[in-house]
Amino acid sequence: MIDSFTKDPIRVGDDDDAGPYIIVRLDQLGLVTKLLDDAGFHYDVDEEALSINDGPYTTIVNLGRHADGPAIQKLLDDNQDPKTAPVPPRRSSSGRRR
Repeated sequence: MIDSFTKDPIRVGDDDDAGPYIIVRLDQLGLVTKLLDDAGFHYDVDEEALSINDGPYTTIVNLGRHADGPAIQKLLDDNQDPKTAPVPPRRSSSGRRR
């Protein structure tokens, strides 16, 4: 998936303490969370959004310490144009819901 402001790919970051996360523009938050929901990934969205130097507001989607960061990155990469992208198959639910 492409960032609506920078036009760069959206990347899954990794924090050794908190686990993988995605920094998302608010205008794309619904698209990203729909992809994650449809694929069966669990996440939490920060309650606060920030704008730096009058740029677009962003928030953080926390994917959890045990999330499969590479699989989520592939999901984002495979859905560069979310309006026409096919819905990925739902993953089996083997973990606890946070």
